[in-house]
Amino acid sequence: MLLQAVSAQALASAPAQAPAAARRDRPAGPETASETASVIEILRARLLTGHSATAVLEAWCAERGLADDPHLVARRLPGPDKPLTDAQRGRLAVGPHEPVRYRRVRLTCGTHVLSEADNWYVPGRLTPEMNAILDSTDTPFGRVVRPLAPTRRNLGLRMIWQAVPGRLPAADEPLFSVEAVLSTAAGLPFCEVAETYTGAVLADGAR
Repeated sequence: MLLQAVSAQALASAPAQAPAAARRDRPAGPETASETASVIEILRARLLTGHSATAVLEAWCAERGLADDPHLVARRLPGPDKPLTDAQRGRLAVGPHEPVRYRRVRLTCGTHVLSEADNWYVPGRLTPEMNAILDSTDTPFGRVVRPLAPTRRNLGLRMIWQAVPGRLPAADEPLFSVEAVLSTAAGLPFCEVAETYTGAVLADGAR
């Protein structure tokens, strides 16, 4: 059964705003490899304990002053769909013939590309309005499904960037990746994501 439809107004959210004190006292962009590793660890911990990567990144964007409007935009990436594996179907509790949609995006905050994400979701477990928004807009998945009060179960974390003295990661350089399954508040899985975060998350808008 489809979940009860929600209004477009319910999908809207106020811009994520860091408290004034936090914005004043936020750490500057890292200047050394050890400082870089510390900033990455802070973001990684927030993502692994948060219920929504979108919410975590929007708060991060606001805190570090990366854009006047810290709302993320999901830029669709062209290319063929990645088929769902049997293991993924098992985690989503869907049969071999139940439709699953695929969405690949770059999540941007202003001019900063913070991550790339592969997203497999079960349209029959979302509302018709949610499916229409995902099909026709650049709204991030996490904001669209927020009315479902989703929880997030982490499947794995892989570090990609390795600290090297005297060298900082480029803005488009992969730092780490996270895989997770999203479920409704009632525990019904509806989405699996594979996210790769880039060096752009280290930027500091004060500079």
